Amino acid sequence: MYVATTRSVQISVTPIYLEDQSAPADNHYVWAYRVLIENLGSDTVQLLSRYWRITDSTGSVEEVRGPGVVGEQPVLSPGHSFEYTSGTPLTTPSGIMEGSYQMATEDGDTFEAEIPAFSLDSPFQPASVH
Repeated sequence: MYVATTRSVQISVTPIYLEDQSAPADNHYVWAYRVLIENLGSDTVQLLSRYWRITDSTGSVEEVRGPGVVGEQPVLSPGHSFEYTSGTPLTTPSGIMEGSYQMATEDGDTFEAEIPAFSLDSPFQPASVH
């Protein structure tokens, strides 16, 4: 699990390689990732939008921006959380994802909550010995 906290919003990510949806012979590798967003602070916050930077093992970068997550813009009162699962395909057996959520407080103050960088590793990624 990968964890980052910004202004009392804690984001935890757990990536899962989906072997049954991947086809390594066709350079198609798929991961799910489970995200838990927890409001550890005393202010109610709302997730407005998302930004993802997805880098495969060749260094190719895809950036994704959009409103909310999985069709929602959850409001988190103090002590509450929101969890969702999404996924991403790559044409390489490994990569890295990172990003941020634009959050807003009830008084309209916005900030970027860091999504921790996390590794997408498949069993088909060659290991190197140092």
